[in-house]
Amino acid sequence: MERIQSSLINSSAEIKPVNPLIERYMRDLVSSTDHSILTEMEEFARVRNFPIVNRLVGVFLYTQAKMINAKRVFEFGSGFGYSAYWFAKAVGSDGCVICSDTDVANLERADKFLSAVDLWQQIEFNVNIAQDVFAQTEGLFDICYNDVDKCDYPEIWLMAKKRIRSGGLYIADNVLWHGRVIRENTADALSPSSEAILEHNQLIFQDTAFDAFINPVRDGVIVARKK
Repeated sequence: MERIQSSLINSSAEIKPVNPLIERYMRDLVSSTDHSILTEMEEFARVRNFPIVNRLVGVFLYTQAKMINAKRVFEFGSGFGYSAYWFAKAVGSDGCVICSDTDVANLERADKFLSAVDLWQQIEFNVNIAQDVFAQTEGLFDICYNDVDKCDYPEIWLMAKKRIRSGGLYIADNVLWHGRVIRENTADALSPSSEAILEHNQLIFQDTAFDAFINPVRDGVIVARKK
């Protein structure tokens, strides 16, 4: 038994938290969310191997935002606006999604995609390091969403948690890190990214000011609600 468990842990980089067949079933259930621009964004990401949250996580982000009536969202790392699409839909015409990305080309892509579905007016897109944009932006947020370089995850959490309103959410993608989170129990050396994800998750679950849970869909999405 120990040998089997060790084998599973050592191959953790290949672990899919949710069976792909189950994810396909769940994806079929949300197929009504299809929109030509959304499909175009997903195809853009597929062709260029550009990492985005998938359709299931997108719907999850949307429902989380709607459940707390979010109107002000800050994104640490926005890429070309795929997650912002879901948040912008949720906050409505009187809401705002503040995006950050270091590539000006992603600003142009986000403008093109989100303007086509009348969501660009809800977007404030900043081309700069996410931490710098956040520091220069005043006020509290309903949601702080984290999808930057994984080595920065602990720093982002420590910054964001102070600026989330009571009842608001901190959400971060990739917190199961392709299964690598369970390698802490082996003698294998961890990459800096893996160590950062492990530290990030521990910090959140140990923080008594927040209630936290990990949705294992795709690569794991953590949601922490400020009490």
